[in-house]
Amino acid sequence: MNKLYLFLYILIGMPLLGLAQQSDNKLIDVNFQQATISQLVTNLESKTGYYFYYDPSKFDSLRVTLQLNQVTLNAVLDAAFKGTPYNFTITPQLQIFLTKDVVIRTQLAPGFFDQKTTSPVTKQISGATDYTSTLTEKKVVEATSENKTYEIGIRTNTVKAGQVTLAGYVRDSKSGEPVIGASIYIPATKTGVATDQFGYYSLTLPRGSHTFIIRGLGMRDTRRQVILYSNGRLNIDMQEQITSLREVKILAEKIANVRSVEMGVNKIDITSIRQVPAVFGEADVLRVVLTLPGVQTVGEASTGFNVRGGSADQNLILLNDATIYNPSHFFGFFSAFDPDIVKDIELYKSSIPEKFGGRLSSILDVNNREGNKKKYTGSAGIGLLTSRFNIEGPIDSNKTSFIFGGRTTYANWLLKTLPDQYKNSRANFYDLSLNVSHQINERNNLYFSGYYSNDGFRLNSDTSYKYGNRNFSAKWKHSFNNKLYSVITGGFDRYQYSVGADANPVNAYKFDFNINQINFKADFSYFINPKHTLSFGVNSQRYKLNPGTNLPVGNESLTLAETVPAEQALESALYLGDKYNVTSNLTVSAGVRFSLYNYLGPQTVNNYAAGLPKTTVNLLDSTTYSGGKFIKTYGGPEIRVSARYIITDNFSVKAGYNTLRQYIHLLSNTTAISPTDVWKLSDPNIKPQFGDQISLGLYKNFQSNTIETSVEVYYKRLKNYLDYRSGAVLILNQNIETDVLSTRGKAYGAEFLLKKNAGKLNGWVSYTYSRTFLKQDDLNAGELINGGAYYPANYDKPHSFNFIGNYRFTHRYSVSLNTVYSTGRPLTLPIGRFYYAGGERVVYSDRNQYRISDIFRTDFSVIIDGNHRLKQRFHNSFTFGVYNITGRNNAYSTYFTQEGGRINGYSLSIFANPIPFVNYNIRF
Repeated sequence: MNKLYLFLYILIGMPLLGLAQQSDNKLIDVNFQQATISQLVTNLESKTGYYFYYDPSKFDSLRVTLQLNQVTLNAVLDAAFKGTPYNFTITPQLQIFLTKDVVIRTQLAPGFFDQKTTSPVTKQISGATDYTSTLTEKKVVEATSENKTYEIGIRTNTVKAGQVTLAGYVRDSKSGEPVIGASIYIPATKTGVATDQFGYYSLTLPRGSHTFIIRGLGMRDTRRQVILYSNGRLNIDMQEQITSLREVKILAEKIANVRSVEMGVNKIDITSIRQVPAVFGEADVLRVVLTLPGVQTVGEASTGFNVRGGSADQNLILLNDATIYNPSHFFGFFSAFDPDIVKDIELYKSSIPEKFGGRLSSILDVNNREGNKKKYTGSAGIGLLTSRFNIEGPIDSNKTSFIFGGRTTYANWLLKTLPDQYKNSRANFYDLSLNVSHQINERNNLYFSGYYSNDGFRLNSDTSYKYGNRNFSAKWKHSFNNKLYSVITGGFDRYQYSVGADANPVNAYKFDFNINQINFKADFSYFINPKHTLSFGVNSQRYKLNPGTNLPVGNESLTLAETVPAEQALESALYLGDKYNVTSNLTVSAGVRFSLYNYLGPQTVNNYAAGLPKTTVNLLDSTTYSGGKFIKTYGGPEIRVSARYIITDNFSVKAGYNTLRQYIHLLSNTTAISPTDVWKLSDPNIKPQFGDQISLGLYKNFQSNTIETSVEVYYKRLKNYLDYRSGAVLILNQNIETDVLSTRGKAYGAEFLLKKNAGKLNGWVSYTYSRTFLKQDDLNAGELINGGAYYPANYDKPHSFNFIGNYRFTHRYSVSLNTVYSTGRPLTLPIGRFYYAGGERVVYSDRNQYRISDIFRTDFSVIIDGNHRLKQRFHNSFTFGVYNITGRNNAYSTYFTQEGGRINGYSLSIFANPIPFVNYNIRF
């Protein structure tokens, strides 16, 4: 009987299939303007010979606007139904079935033919559902359409019991770049997974038919129909989301902010970054970070930030896994990250993954794009102070791509307009970024990243400042199988600065500082089964730090040459973590990271009398160590635990606890990271910092998950944080341990977030209550601060409020409003004076007893996009607005000077008036 069916299929079906293929391959022209389904079908039937079948009542709201030339019928239907719930199915009998929310499969059921009988092999009509299949297993299946059913493995008569593992990449269909953080959810099994930084995912599922629902930031939601017979690989293409003016409704599937086990994690894509107004109009990554709950700026117009009661140096800032020590340009007004190249950012304030370490407060992970793998594109921008340009494209189509970008400034004209004391000032910067990615095969990928920045400025004097970052990293990603893959990373990081003056030959000098590190990491991810995901690995980095060299410039200079000896250290770690899905509602993530730090020779270490303050008076002798010698070793375990329990589909509670160690310190007399700061490695006299944090959070979504809310509270303990003796000298100090004090502290607070993701009006509101107190009550230290009582840290700012609102009038016109408020930071003031031994002495208040004025600022911007014609080669846009629209006189810094025998205090404001800005942007 089966042979009779086969004979009839060959006799009747094959000629019809050939006719269908000829009709489908016929190229046609279409031009629809708000066409109804009836008009669409009548036009296509007259041009192709196909017959359409559909329920008119389900298509009454559909309107199609489309103009295509010399394309196939399949391409027309793909374009007409793209981004809608409508599907089409093409049969060999010149029939097309149109459906809504369902897909008709026209293939024969598995086992219809006897397995010994060879099924006829036919050519698949592009874009239609499979109705025959070859008997060979495809190694990698490319899932490009919603209207197909994709088979993984070799088809069998019956679907066997058991589970299989499916893995692959989610990519942007237009550029070929990976979609990071895309969620893949399977409703039938109520399981899901998110793609990693490479767009990679791995799922273990029962054999059989499944529907995948895929979502990604800035991408259009899509789905795939998959039949799993065995292990396999499925790559999924997604399309960029085109913002609709109508309200967007998101289905109530499990969403990331509620379902993810991590807490204290914020993810922002570049689209959100570009909507926030920034000084001088250029999109700024760090400006957006400062609007997140739990994050506070160290000062007006500065890119430095404090996270959950931590100092600025307790944040590890990574750019493609390279460490950025100074993330700012132009006095801190611009961040070091090119907005045209950045893909997204992740800020970890709690639940820090085991693979990260070395800082106490946060990890800011910035990822650049890989570059378009399919065609050459680029963009450029021109503003009042800066210009930027980038280009990207394939080197080898679909295998190798690159992206290159650069920025520069021409700000001297602005400095000349400032008051007389700044008219002779100069400032400039530039940076260059390059990323190259290469796919060797489906299991091996290579990634190269380079970053180079340079800043220089002079403030109305002959003293000039220069600083810059040099970073390079290389990655090799290898997939052993669908469950296990590794990422091997190596890199070099360097931060350097110099200060010099040569106008007066007698005092001419040059001071240099630099820190270099070589790093290596091997990270592994193992998807054991749907309940367990294992991560493990090792990493190590070698520090070489030159604390300072001061040399005379020229033969006439009387400056004495002085050098602080270089320091070297090795920091290593071994980690293991497991994400365990206990039930569908309860997930626990637990891990341990064991870090080890070795302070290395050559070095001379001072020895002080035990039980006495470390002062030059109590210095006994010193010990000299040879090169490579292990002088001092610190280390210990770091615990990472977090848990999430889902109460309802849109409501969950999370808790977390972590411990961290930091072996490098920033010595600074400012609250922001400045070009004259000195970094110091832990040594026998300066212990590493230690901190632990416990946190609890509630997460609730409303209105079909279009509104996100969260509340998080935390308590943190600090140990061995460095504060300074009164009158401490931080530059060229041969015995820096005599001027620093080891303190312990506590920080606590609450963070609130309300975020609207959809509709014409979107944005977020955040409020943070945060306190940080330090204490130095060790009598053996020789100096008690505030009598040994707790005192506010100089970055303690109890209240912080941010409002980010965006409103889109049309596809081309939108406005954004940014309002920030925060408590002024603490400071110590001179409160009296007296005469002693023939000179005037000053009496200071308790440390950090007073505060500067509160900070308040409102910014406004308008974005005008060019037209949205698809075939247009160049797309342009304008951004203009006003920074500090209310003209608030916010303090940039405070300082004291002695004038006429009196000490006077001053508050410096850089932007005391509204600052208009305009930017012109172009894409090609």
